[in-house]
Amino acid sequence: MHPRNVWQAMSGPGFLLSSWPWRSVGYLLTGVVTGAVALAGIATTAAAGGILAVVLVGLPLLVLAALAGIPVAWVERRRLRLIDRDPAPDRHRAPTAYGLWAWLTTRMRERTTWRELGYAVLFAVLLWPVDAIVLAVALLAPLSVVATPLLMATVGGGRETKVLKQWIVTSWPVAFAVAVLGLVLLGLCGYVLGVVAGARAELTRLLIAPREGDLKEKVTELARSRLRLVDAFETERRRIERDLHDGAQQRLVALTMTLGLARLDVTPGPLADRLAAAHEEADEALAELRELIHGIHPKVLADYGLPAAVADAADRSVVPVDVALELPGRLPQAVEAAAYFVVREALTNIARHSGANRAEVSGAHRDGRLFLQVRDDGRGGADPGAGSGLTGLGDRVSALGGRLSLSSPPGGPTLLRVEFPCDRTDRCA
Repeated sequence: MHPRNVWQAMSGPGFLLSSWPWRSVGYLLTGVVTGAVALAGIATTAAAGGILAVVLVGLPLLVLAALAGIPVAWVERRRLRLIDRDPAPDRHRAPTAYGLWAWLTTRMRERTTWRELGYAVLFAVLLWPVDAIVLAVALLAPLSVVATPLLMATVGGGRETKVLKQWIVTSWPVAFAVAVLGLVLLGLCGYVLGVVAGARAELTRLLIAPREGDLKEKVTELARSRLRLVDAFETERRRIERDLHDGAQQRLVALTMTLGLARLDVTPGPLADRLAAAHEEADEALAELRELIHGIHPKVLADYGLPAAVADAADRSVVPVDVALELPGRLPQAVEAAAYFVVREALTNIARHSGANRAEVSGAHRDGRLFLQVRDDGRGGADPGAGSGLTGLGDRVSALGGRLSLSSPPGGPTLLRVEFPCDRTDRCA
């Protein structure tokens, strides 16, 4: 199993012979370079912006300085891959509109932006100097000890040399012994570099990677986005239904009436037969269009609400259906539509597959929630994953924060439950 980060690598054998010590050195070294560049950029931008702010020219520079944490965090998330293979996600939200102004307003309102700015300042002022000191001590000191024989042969003229400018070595056996000690020290410093790099990475991840609160914000935003999509979908369904009802349906009605009047004006014969056939075809097309319009978004649902729409669906069912709905009034359009189509799909499945003699639709609004229940006395054994259409409706219910459950043991009865959350003002979530 390959280690995912430097901590796992240090806990296993072969750390010093692997690439992880070099990764640690690379992480700290790139931190020194990145930190120095960040310090220069932030200091220059903030200073210039502060000086020029009195003439308003510096305000864009101050805004740029406030956003400096974003590119620094972007680089840091990628530097983390050197010693931690687990990704550090970007927790910035997508702007709600296109354009620079929308992007700026979104970023300036985010806590993430200011936390990343705080990290960038900490990085530029304190962290990269610490990285530089650790690199200098952990690499230069052991390497200078390892190089004792070389220094004695070159700088010391073969007579003597100083180890770390503190201890004098005057013989070759001692010089080589010190070099061996330097190799041991270099190995220990490899672990020191791994520990420091791992600690730095943990600090970076803590400050720029998503926390629980930020994840909750993202989940909330995704839920709101999903609700907006559901509302847009319902609006489009109503628009299509309205266009078909007021456009194509009216033209078909006019065509049917015209053909009917034409039949009255012709004498029996081949032409009358063709007009009669055309009249029947127009009647069938009109009936199919009305069923299509009703399936897209029934007018009774838009005009009178869920109880009337469910009662209408029950009247259309070939299986007798008892309806008992106790609702406080009109519900939001998306909730009414989702509830109606769940009931209609359930009644369709009952008629096609259950062999039931009777069905029942009941519902109520209590404790801040809307409950619906569809029950039949059929053979049972219904499988939501076998193309019943309830899987897609379950996703639609879930998009509104609701739940859909199905109980259908062999032999029946089959019971479908749907639940939507609603607030105290009877506006469903």
